[in-house]
Amino acid sequence: MKIICIGRNYIDHAKELNNPVPSEPIFFLKPDSSILPSRTAFYIPDFSDDVHFEVELVYKICKLGKHISVKHAERYYDEIGLGIDFTARDVQSELKSKGHPWEKAKAFDGSAVISRHFFPKSHFDDLKNIKFSLNQNRETVQTGNNRDMMFDIDTIISHVSQYMTLKMGDLIFTGTPAGVGKVYEEDVLKGFIADKEMFKVNIK
Repeated sequence: MKIICIGRNYIDHAKELNNPVPSEPIFFLKPDSSILPSRTAFYIPDFSDDVHFEVELVYKICKLGKHISVKHAERYYDEIGLGIDFTARDVQSELKSKGHPWEKAKAFDGSAVISRHFFPKSHFDDLKNIKFSLNQNRETVQTGNNRDMMFDIDTIISHVSQYMTLKMGDLIFTGTPAGVGKVYEEDVLKGFIADKEMFKVNIK
């Protein structure tokens, strides 16, 4: 199982970090060791003083595929959940300034929160109008809707599958909306799809 993450997929988020808007999906990988075990606190790593939360819709791949066309991409995912792509922003900024890959800032242990519960596609009235949000200590800090993604999930699946085979159980993090911010010890983060709580993470 691999975790595929899409960067800069919401224009407002790209702008808040002064990043150029991409012309095609940007993706990177997290290893399975990055998954934060369920009901486990997230410990801010010693190597960063500026870890940010990034809430994202997560799509689960349900069949093997490569060179998938956009029109057939909807057949390759069957469930949708929510996650956090924790990012060591200070480390990432240093890596970007040197033209280096982002893995140290994105793929460290515990950096991927994944909701225990995933909804089947049939749960949603409109697969292109899914609202989600993140609370930090009861304050809503991020709100998003997948209709605002620059590249929808079908485009993402098609694009990624031109470069690597998608396998059953793979997860695709589809990018974060504006509002990312720093986490602090004793924070409590809660993620929602519509009004359904999908996860709760204590920061240590």
